[in-house]
Amino acid sequence: MKVMKAVTLSLSLALASMVCAPAHAVQEVAGVKFEDWYNFNGQQLQLSGAGLRKMMIMKVYVVGLYVPRKETSVQALLNAPGPKSIQVVLLRDVDAHRLTDALVMGVEDNASSSEWAAIKTRVGEMSKAMRSSGDVREGTVVKLEYIPNQGTTVSQNGKPVIRDIPGEDFFRGVMRIWLGERPADRTLKASLLGASAD
Repeated sequence: MKVMKAVTLSLSLALASMVCAPAHAVQEVAGVKFEDWYNFNGQQLQLSGAGLRKMMIMKVYVVGLYVPRKETSVQALLNAPGPKSIQVVLLRDVDAHRLTDALVMGVEDNASSSEWAAIKTRVGEMSKAMRSSGDVREGTVVKLEYIPNQGTTVSQNGKPVIRDIPGEDFFRGVMRIWLGERPADRTLKASLLGASAD
């Protein structure tokens, strides 16, 4: 009888742990794997989606977006509270000036005149820091990550390029590079919203 109770208890605990733990899954895009969950700033973020950025026939990078909770609309993602992480993996070598120019243009193209005026100086600071870090090589992981009340940190392969750029409005501007009305790639935008990355 004691053995049966012990077995039953063990099975119950095992099932409970399976229910409580996030399901482990991986989404693969152009050979790059994105885990379904990402532990950031003490919180489990969920993969909203991941996709490929192409220019003509060239594969340039893949990007994954991690958020506290999946949302189906752009506005809900932009306004969702909590930390967020954008992870870009380069599929080819990219000149630092070309990369930063593309990021700056992406922010400006998707901001109103008042939004751009409010964040322009901070975007310039990010651009300057990223240019100073040098050209980005194939395989480099660039993370743009936001922590509420602290700011945005940009890193390359785990090494900070610039820390704590203030303002949630700044990170929303960065997110709009891929999720705005004039995104870098419309297919990629759909992928980040959870559509198939095929």
